[in-house]
Amino acid sequence: MINLLPPSYKKEILQEQNWKLTLILGLLFLIFLVSLILVLFSIKIYIQGQVESLKVLADTGEKSLQESGVPDFRGKIDLANQKILRLESFYKNQDSTSRFLGNIFELIPEKIYLTGLFWQKSASQASLTGFSPARETLFELKKNLEERKEFSDIYFPPSNWINPVDIDFQATFKIK
Repeated sequence: MINLLPPSYKKEILQEQNWKLTLILGLLFLIFLVSLILVLFSIKIYIQGQVESLKVLADTGEKSLQESGVPDFRGKIDLANQKILRLESFYKNQDSTSRFLGNIFELIPEKIYLTGLFWQKSASQASLTGFSPARETLFELKKNLEERKEFSDIYFPPSNWINPVDIDFQATFKIK
């Protein structure tokens, strides 16, 4: 096909085609922007709806927890924790007492009978009173106490050593 139009008409037709192409592309870009804005707006509305529904669920859950007695349950837990702390401190004190008594009863020979045991924990001092059938058994108790590093300042009064048999004795010592 041969174009017999003069160059000015050709130029005008080319400009008209460029104008139509620009108009079409502009219109397509505008439609794209409007569509993008509508999609983003619908996403925003959807997210706001989800947030609102979660807020309602959270408020409902909080109200049900408050009505179900959670504050009362927390009070009970605090009370139980206080009791546990008191028991723990009690048992910490018991540990040293049972260890002390275990050490003492290991050292006492079988023939000796204790009639009294006094332990002053704050002063770390103890005193024993009891009955020994013979002086040798009492010497054995004294030797056992002196061998232990946990005990110091062991004192048996001289009156303990007067009788050779049937001795009512006393002893005092300090605990390290």
